[in-house]
Amino acid sequence: MSDFKKDNTGYHLKHLFIGSEGTLGVVTKVAILCPAVSDSVHLAFLGLNSFEAVLQTFKNAKRYLGEILSSCEMIDSIFLAASVDNLKLKSPIAGYPFYMLIETSGSNNEHDMEKLNKFLQLVMDKGDVIDGTYTGEPSKMQEIWKLREVLAPAMTKDGYLFTYDLSLPLRSFYEIVKVVEARVGHMAKRVCGFGHLGDLNLHLNVTCGEYSNDLYHQLEPFVFELTSKLGGSVSAEHGMGFLKSNYLKYSKSTEAIAMMRDIKHMLDPNKILNPYKILN
Repeated sequence: MSDFKKDNTGYHLKHLFIGSEGTLGVVTKVAILCPAVSDSVHLAFLGLNSFEAVLQTFKNAKRYLGEILSSCEMIDSIFLAASVDNLKLKSPIAGYPFYMLIETSGSNNEHDMEKLNKFLQLVMDKGDVIDGTYTGEPSKMQEIWKLREVLAPAMTKDGYLFTYDLSLPLRSFYEIVKVVEARVGHMAKRVCGFGHLGDLNLHLNVTCGEYSNDLYHQLEPFVFELTSKLGGSVSAEHGMGFLKSNYLKYSKSTEAIAMMRDIKHMLDPNKILNPYKILN
């Protein structure tokens, strides 16, 4: 194992383990590079009237915040309402279809504040951001982040939760939420999405009072088929596991799956490493 970030001396075998979910071997040693805690951290919570405005604000954040942009996330109003209604949390702004959390992390507070203020003035002058608040106080930032971090447990309070972890191109990032809402909205309590824009990762959630087999069959494999048609991935960060193994074909070609099986057989011929995961 090499501790170097750059070590181009052959196959990067460690990358085989990324996404393998323990099916190819056991990790016995790791090398971790820990970055220093930033001296200057600020968080903005913004209200927007459309997803197009979200995209424009994200593009401007990358352009004008540059190296200090550390997080950029989107939450729709239905998702935020779950945190407010089910967990009795308070949002600093309300009444907008979409919200964004934009965090900056740097080493010079004066420099970072100047960049953040110019960015916020720009997106508000353009009309993309309608309202918002920002802070550098740790306690207030924690309160705002909590609205996002408790989204999953807030949704489970509705009863039963169908949740999907997808990667999608920005051009169709939120389209799947609208399509699914039109398809099953009459059967569900909530259909909503939040996402990590920088990672192209959308979390699509559908809730109902109790498990519904009819709703399940309306969602699967439809969600995975649509994700594939939109050029996305059926699993962005949570892996395939048991439940998604039948849907691998929507993100990997027949040839790629065959190669994965060959690698699995070579490294684990007896199929004892985390069996039944990914490749059923």
